[in-house]
Amino acid sequence: MHAAIEHLAWPFFDEAHRVLATSVTAWTAAQGVEPNMNTEAEVDDACRAWVRRLGDAGFLRYCVSAPWGGALPTLDSRALCVLREALASHDGLADFAFAMQGLGSGAITLGGSDAMRAEWLPQVAAGRAIAAFALSEPDAGSDVAAMRLRATNTDAGWQLDGEKTWISNGGIADFYCVFARTGAEESGSKGISAFFVRADTPGLRIVERIPVMSPHPLARLAFEHCVVPHEALMGVEGEGFSLAMRTLDIFRVSVAAAATGFARRAMHEALTQAESREMFGATLGAQPLAQAILGDMATDLDAAALMTYRAAWHRDTQSTRGTGVAAMAKLAGTELAQQVIDRALQLHGGRGVRVGEVVERLYRDVRALRIYEGASEVQRLLVGRETLKAHRQR
Repeated sequence: MHAAIEHLAWPFFDEAHRVLATSVTAWTAAQGVEPNMNTEAEVDDACRAWVRRLGDAGFLRYCVSAPWGGALPTLDSRALCVLREALASHDGLADFAFAMQGLGSGAITLGGSDAMRAEWLPQVAAGRAIAAFALSEPDAGSDVAAMRLRATNTDAGWQLDGEKTWISNGGIADFYCVFARTGAEESGSKGISAFFVRADTPGLRIVERIPVMSPHPLARLAFEHCVVPHEALMGVEGEGFSLAMRTLDIFRVSVAAAATGFARRAMHEALTQAESREMFGATLGAQPLAQAILGDMATDLDAAALMTYRAAWHRDTQSTRGTGVAAMAKLAGTELAQQVIDRALQLHGGRGVRVGEVVERLYRDVRALRIYEGASEVQRLLVGRETLKAHRQR
């Protein structure tokens, strides 16, 4: 089963988005579902395979802009969301592989030199190079401005020393967009810069692979006298924090779309269970309590989708920065999706917690979305701050 597309009739979308949704939904229907993966090598191979397949199908072209092999003149949030929802509904690792190509290369799109863009973005779009976004550190997760990784300008180039952790695609990426402190400031958002680092650069090593409840490539990286050329600097020195936030602004809403995709699949599984499970002389779906649960699920699913696509539409069409709208979407999309999936699992009873069941996989897949790219608690703070700011400006 794949994501329903009735919501594409909403006025947030253009005809091109509807065509894209139909195309990716048909494509996912032809793809097999990955079996349970028990080893790091199996997860890595599956992720690489998804990148190649997505590249061959042309969907990764939506992760970069047209001058460098992309499908559209600029990155389009609605297209990213349509793709992520459909992919997540089919397979969480397929969504992960797609999302990281966009997030991992976003800083190059926004701040890389023309030479860097020309060399690497076409490879990202074709699925020939795997990207990674290296922002988080052991003591700098939600508080990105607390990062400690240091980049020192030397005659040989920029020397990086420190660590990054929770890095998606860590261990399989061909390059990392790395954020490091270059200014004299020891804390705060000032003095952070962004660098392009090839995976085979001497001094960069994978310290640890991190196993998680929904398997995907994840690692802790160490930089020890890791020297990159001066031209590896992306954007302006000292403005890396802004570059990171601009990158996250583009892709944060798409996290809500992925969560909505997981929830939409869970809704389908719950409805199928309700119609087929015999209980007390009738079907589960005939029981009033089950109908009430399904009603809550349907309401939460539509609320998540509406807020997600409103935020994507805002970024694509409005001139004002939509930080608060995006934060609402990320918060509501992931939190409501978690509730939908939890109820779907409950309707499956004991079968729902059996390893290998669709709802069991969805339960694991959705959980991390409430943490990465801005935890729910951070999104609440952002929404509150932006709401107060709007009130003062009235």
